[in-house]
Amino acid sequence: MDLVSKFDTNCQKTILSLKEDLKTIRTGQANPSLVENIVVETYGGSTKLRLLELATIMTDGPSALSISPFDPSTIQDIEKAILKSPLSLSPSVQGTRIIIKIPTLSTEQREKFIKIVSSKIEEKKEIIRAHRDDIRKTLKNQLESKEITEDDKYRVEKEVDNTSQKYMEEIETIREKKELDIRAV
Repeated sequence: MDLVSKFDTNCQKTILSLKEDLKTIRTGQANPSLVENIVVETYGGSTKLRLLELATIMTDGPSALSISPFDPSTIQDIEKAILKSPLSLSPSVQGTRIIIKIPTLSTEQREKFIKIVSSKIEEKKEIIRAHRDDIRKTLKNQLESKEITEDDKYRVEKEVDNTSQKYMEEIETIREKKELDIRAV
């Protein structure tokens, strides 16, 4: 039935979205994905671009990032955007590039980030549950209008439940890995 494949596709999109969300949460390591989606207002405020569209972002050792703008005239705009971001990073301009030292996280910061991870995880689990509930409603309506049999309804529900369980386990694995990254010193 195409309901199961539709559910599977929605769950995959939810997992991808979760992975993107979690990239922006700091760990103790320097990682280009931490800053690549910072929006930079540049060229006199007329253009808004993500940092990865304006510069090359590379790790500079385990605790620093090096940002080299494609257009050197954007360096001040990039620095300003990094300072305004909620990441609490301090960029330093060195010639035609920006260096960001990633400070080690304090215990309080680590706990705060773990709470943020937990809330994002719960948010995505809710989305998957909502998709599952939508399918159940659809199946109930199809059964009432005699489009499907009782057996079909239970078979599809079981498939959806199994698929749902698989994605819930994948989300938990993602959570554990991210929490380990945050706790690593």
